[in-house]
This record gives sequence, C-alpha cells and structure tokens, in this order.
Amino acid sequence: MAMISEHPRLLGWTPRRLMGIQFVATGSYLPERIVTNDELETRLGFDADWILQRSGIQERRHAAPEMATSDMSVAAARVALDKAGVRAADVDLLIVATATPDHVGTSTACLVQNKLEITAPAFDLTAACGGFVYAAATAAQFVSTGASQLALVIGADCMSRIIDPFDQGTYPLFGDGAGAVLMAAGSGQQGLLSYALGADGAGQQMLYRPVGGSRIPPEQARPGERGEFLKMDGRAVFRWAVHALEATVSEVLSFAELDRNDVDLYVLHQANIRILQTAADHLGIDLARLFVNLDRYGNTTAGTIPIALDEAWAQDRIRRGQTVVISGFGAGLTWGTAAIKW
Repeated sequence: MAMISEHPRLLGWTPRRLMGIQFVATGSYLPERIVTNDELETRLGFDADWILQRSGIQERRHAAPEMATSDMSVAAARVALDKAGVRAADVDLLIVATATPDHVGTSTACLVQNKLEITAPAFDLTAACGGFVYAAATAAQFVSTGASQLALVIGADCMSRIIDPFDQGTYPLFGDGAGAVLMAAGSGQQGLLSYALGADGAGQQMLYRPVGGSRIPPEQARPGERGEFLKMDGRAVFRWAVHALEATVSEVLSFAELDRNDVDLYVLHQANIRILQTAADHLGIDLARLFVNLDRYGNTTAGTIPIALDEAWAQDRIRRGQTVVISGFGAGLTWGTAAIKW
C-alpha cells in the first residue's frame, strides 16, 4: 500500500500559492459539558493516567443530547460574525467541513444556512481531520475569482456520537466542538503563501466507520461488531500522521521559501500530543511556536484547527502580517497544509 510517508508527491498536489485572501474573523463554540479523564476512569473503568500519557488529553467536551453538529456550527458562526461586525446576510458562500452531519443525505451546511437566514450556496465537505484546510482552500478559490465577497467556513464535529464508549483506544481521544472563519479579499501581501492538499484512499481502513453508508447499511451490520462506531488502527495512524505532517509541512515551507523559524505560529491538527511533539522535533520546530489546546478539548476532528485559530487570535498569538502554518491530517486518508500570511 503506497502511503504518503513513502511517496508524498505521488498522492497529493505539489504546493500552490494564492494571495489576495484574508481571514477576516474567527469564532468557536465548545459544549458546556466537560468530561475529565477521572470521570472516564470512574464511569467506564479507563485508566486516567494512561489516557494522559498516551495522548496528552486531560478533558474533552461532549454536546448535550439535544445538540447536533449544525447547532455548534451556528454558535461558532455567530461569534465570527459578531467579531467581524457583519450580518449573516452578507455571507455569500457557506462551507461546513464535517464528518458527523446531522443527517445522512442532508447537508449540514443547508441546516446552518437556514438557521442563520443566509441567502447563499451552502454545502458540506467531508475530509475528516483534513476537512477544514480543504474547506478553507476551496473558499479561497471562490474569493480569489470574485465569485464570493464573504465566505463563511466552518469546521465542526460531534464525535461523541460516533465513538464506542467502551473502547479505551478511541473514546477518550475525541471531543465535540466547532470553529468558524470568515474569508474575504485582502491585500496582495495576504493569503496562502503556499498550500497543498492530498489523499490516499488505500489507507481508509486505518481510520473509518464501517457501517451506515451505502457499502454496509445499518440493516446489514453484523451483530456484536459495533461497526456503527469509528474504528482506528492506532499504531498505524500514529506512524502515518507523523510522516504525513513532516512531509507536508516541509513541502509547503520549501515552496514558500520559508525557514521553519520564519513561521510565527504552527496551528496543527490537535490529534495527539505525541504526534505533535515528534513531528515538531523532527522538523526542528520550537515548541513555543506550536499552539496546543488538545489537553482541554481532545480531537474535535474538523473543528480542531478553526477552534485553535480562534483561541490563538484571542490570545494575541496571531497578529496581522504574521505567518501561520495550519495542517490537518486524518481519515480518508486526507491531509492539507497551508502557510498563511495573516
């Protein structure tokens, strides 16, 4: 099986450049319910210390039973709109990156569009943990051509609904949350200094949900296999993720003619602290330049990067004119990385 660690250029784009784009504002939403490692130990018998040592995660958020992905998306979008001082009616393109839509067969973006009363095309983009970078790159194309004046891009997932609560290997790793960005035309110095997207469907069984689609509909599920929940080969995913992150970040920096220290902040997919630290060590990235919030939220899949961007901007760790690298990688397999002049 050819993987990105062996042939990164054969499976994805060589990097591209797209300037004249700006991130106008960010927003995020995290559910109120905090689920700690100690709770998982008490309630399910998981080892709290093992979870922390293995992943770096101390707690995560779970959505209330009545809340779905579209609800979190709307909440995050409203924060971004308020920060930008614009109306929802000003949005003319809406993309929601999610692996956990409210309903199969109905776009979550359409539900968000209706709740926000936006008059614009709206669609979902499914690329799991790479979804937000895919969605932002897609919106950038619309903005660069003038087809969109103000694009709303959301990354959101309600992972607690698709993770087996009795699986210590996956259940503690994921959480629920949503992040949003508004994108519009910017100056010639703003935009994507370099970005690259890639995919390798040969590795889909490393991280996937077998039951619920057209391949294995619910009525054909095998009793006892719990195929309706996410399945993950943790060791294989770890090895692939480290190699993928190293390869794609190196490519994007090289294309943009940037040294690793030219980047003010790295906002990488918040999957596992060991993945981030190992890749950062191999790339020679100063850990002070690496944004980390997975200890509080876990892996929110498509939500991790926009949630982190919102927090980093609020903490003044991102400023206008700075260079930010974002990178998402996960199920599909998919990955996307961009060096952004903010």
